Amino acid sequence: MAEGKKRSQAANRNPAVRTRNWRPEDIPALVELQKRVYSSAYEEGMYGARVFELELAAFPEGQFLAELDGKIVGYTATLIVNLERDTYYTFVEITGNGTFTTHNPAGDTLYGADMAVDPEYRGMGVAPKLYAERKRLLRRFNLRRMIAGGRLPGYRSHAGKLTPEQYVERVVAGELQDPTLTPQLRVGYHVKEIYMDYSKDLESLNYATLIEYINPAYKPERHRISSAPVTNPVRKIRICAAQYFMRPIQSLDEFVRQVDFYVDTANEYHCHFLVFPELFTAQLFLILAPETDDREAMRRLAGFTESYIEIFKQRAKETGIFIIGGSHPIIAPDGIRNVAHLFTPDGAVFTQDKLHITPSERKYYNMIPGEGLRVFDTGMARIGIQICYDVEFPELARMQTFAGMETLFVPFSTEHRKAYLRVRFSAQARSIENWLYTVLAGNVGNLPQVKSFLINYGQSAILTPSDHPFPNEAVLSEAEPNTETVVISEVDLSDLQRQREYGSVRPLRDRRIDMYEIHSKIDIERIKVY
Repeated sequence: MAEGKKRSQAANRNPAVRTRNWRPEDIPALVELQKRVYSSAYEEGMYGARVFELELAAFPEGQFLAELDGKIVGYTATLIVNLERDTYYTFVEITGNGTFTTHNPAGDTLYGADMAVDPEYRGMGVAPKLYAERKRLLRRFNLRRMIAGGRLPGYRSHAGKLTPEQYVERVVAGELQDPTLTPQLRVGYHVKEIYMDYSKDLESLNYATLIEYINPAYKPERHRISSAPVTNPVRKIRICAAQYFMRPIQSLDEFVRQVDFYVDTANEYHCHFLVFPELFTAQLFLILAPETDDREAMRRLAGFTESYIEIFKQRAKETGIFIIGGSHPIIAPDGIRNVAHLFTPDGAVFTQDKLHITPSERKYYNMIPGEGLRVFDTGMARIGIQICYDVEFPELARMQTFAGMETLFVPFSTEHRKAYLRVRFSAQARSIENWLYTVLAGNVGNLPQVKSFLINYGQSAILTPSDHPFPNEAVLSEAEPNTETVVISEVDLSDLQRQREYGSVRPLRDRRIDMYEIHSKIDIERIKVY
């Protein structure tokens, strides 16, 4: 998290405030203090006792707390790093996701990971004493400088009227006061950069400053230890998108053999993710009685749910691939829902309903809209799923992006080129608007005996934003239309992070929230699936 919480401008040093290093027995009180300070951001596991234990174990000399009358009223967490260069690092990258595994005693930079003061004790000189401990660390370890990612909680009330850069300039000039940045400037920090998405911080609209304090007592001739610097990680995943051929079959075993072709191909090419199309299980209509009408056929198809789940659970476990099993009908009390399933290598199953239903789906199948919007953190990538028509509603992708989504999987099923292009162009727009990779997987081929699936038009593809690091057409890879094949490509997630911050255009940063804003009426679920 970005460091710092506000204190009164009139704060003076309180001689009754004492500072010392953390001890293991302090950790329960530190956890409770952090809950009070960061109540809107607290998540068990990210800010729990285990994180404090790891920080203390990594660098016990760098963790300080402040006490007043025996009560812990503030704390600071630091580590030593040796950065490759002054470039963009997220909090997760520079701190090892808060675990301080990146602590390097041979480094020359003290990184201020966190500074928190109990809201009831702000303005009593707690923060200055904790900053003084940081400065003593600089002298003790002969470190060149101290840096931190600073929050900007005051910016929200000026957003739309001022850019983040203009806001910071006015705070630095003393024309505006920020609850966090102003005290940091008073203790000697100066602002080097302004970052977006350094950490999730609603009060600061996810903006943060990179602030620096130069140690005037640094003696470079004594700092002769060399070490490898922290480098920006390259986060790549390999994706396989099935272009599923709807051919006549006579049994469930034939269906499984066709599924295995795609799974085996993805496994052979060492893919991390495999996505199937929307309602590709409709191929099983052909093993039902031929006189079955569409609505009844869809209900009977839902009867294969147990087999469908078992087939894909087994293959995800055997191959270690995250499989988005297209979508499959699920019977609900008031109709049928179209539901995407995510199968994980450890055998878990997660779902995402289709939220927008087309007129033909209502007419032929009595489909009803689903509920809930999710982002799945797989450990390798944070992904979202939108089924076909859903991708034509830009609000969904924007809300998922705010919840951390990096790659959007879109299983689709379209019967002709115009319908396909609606999905394709919408998916491309979602990539550009939100700096995402968007993955399309569609059905091809014909099912002559099934009235509502007579023909299929599809072209699976992996789409990118449109800027210098990405392909000229913003298409990483695409299949030949209407053939049985797969699309396989590697995507670099670190490119997304860099371009969101430094791209030619920055649509996430440049939103006019003084004129418009998306407000979700539901909580976007963020689910860890590893």
